[in-house]
Amino acid sequence: MIVVSDTSPITNLAAIGLLDLLQQLYGSIVIPLAVYNEMVAAGKVVPGAVEVQTLSWIQTQTLVDAQKVMDIQTNQGNIDLGEAEAIILALELRADLPKKARRLAP
Repeated sequence: MIVVSDTSPITNLAAIGLLDLLQQLYGSIVIPLAVYNEMVAAGKVVPGAVEVQTLSWIQTQTLVDAQKVMDIQTNQGNIDLGEAEAIILALELRADLPKKARRLAP
């Protein structure tokens, strides 16, 4: 199973000391570069930022088609860059998609 995550699950679980639940449930997760940057280059302390840089089971991957990210953001005003990249990366990797992602995906 391929699991792609956006920022919220990582930061929220890290904030309460339960980030390892993702590894227990899925083994490994993939995050797009925008999610990595939202956490690491935020200019402030973000829960989980150290972990996305150091844990081997959290892998960062670049998208193949960035245009699809721009399309989602243009058509859906409430989707930030990390969420849009996570949706497109999940499609590119053929990951299992939650219902919201299936509705928004091009």
